Amino acid sequence: MTAERKPLLEVRDLKVTFGSRRHPFTAVDGVSFDIHKGETFGLVGESGSGKTTIGRAIIRVNPVSGGTVKYDGEIISGKVSREVDRRVIQKIQMIFQDPMASLNERAKVDYIVSEGLYSLGRHVPEEERQERVSKALSDVGLLPEFASRFPHEFSGGQRQRIGIARALIMEPEFIIADEPISALDVSIRAQVLNLMSKLQKERGLTYLFIAHDLSVVRFISDRIGVIYKGKLMELAGSEQLFAHPFHPYTRSLLSAIPMPDPDSERKKVLEVYDPAVHQYSEENPPLWEELEPGHFVRGSRRELDGYRKLLDQ
Repeated sequence: MTAERKPLLEVRDLKVTFGSRRHPFTAVDGVSFDIHKGETFGLVGESGSGKTTIGRAIIRVNPVSGGTVKYDGEIISGKVSREVDRRVIQKIQMIFQDPMASLNERAKVDYIVSEGLYSLGRHVPEEERQERVSKALSDVGLLPEFASRFPHEFSGGQRQRIGIARALIMEPEFIIADEPISALDVSIRAQVLNLMSKLQKERGLTYLFIAHDLSVVRFISDRIGVIYKGKLMELAGSEQLFAHPFHPYTRSLLSAIPMPDPDSERKKVLEVYDPAVHQYSEENPPLWEELEPGHFVRGSRRELDGYRKLLDQ
């Protein structure tokens, strides 16, 4: 983790557990990473890997059972004051995966977009509220007059833009994007990604971009963390990860990326990750080490030494 500049978000040994005390289920186990101001940090893993749970823990939807989350140097996990909780609501926003399920189908867009303003408990004059709704819709490429319509009157891409507008109206610094394009048509995905990149440059936003597709994350992310069953397997710069993927799970995700050339697609060999091969014990514990500047990998001492030899070749 880079030491040159202070991170905006610091996650240390994060643990999230569900279920009862007698039958607990650990969804996230000892995850640590930093996200710096203005960057996009991609978090990639298969369904059930814990990536969405991490996003929800950061925004205080899921309670944390261990570790800490700091935002701008201030602890925001666990029990915090009402003032800190309100600050989190304003400065950290979330864009959800399903643009239809995350919108209130009985409410008009005008209310949906401005709902966050009401949650802060502050009185906003009606004229100012309408202006802010119009600006938020315009910023995401929608007409201000769409505010009088209901969500079912829009396409999937337009509904996701409404979700982005709902986040933007709070004037956040940090946005958690939970698979924001996975429910959209392929033709619409690039539009939403380009919109998010544009908004990041204009507003100086910081993103945690959660996805299961490494090819999409490569397009938008500065750094990528690969997660499997609640544990980080590898963390590196975007191009660095694609140039030197060390962990077998990372390589299996890369091998699953579809190739545009039919001949190459037929010839490619899929790598299947078998966790049974990587059994750890007290004598052979898993380590988390930096193999090259900014490139961290999880593995046993023998595995990490093997990765270093590959790097030297």
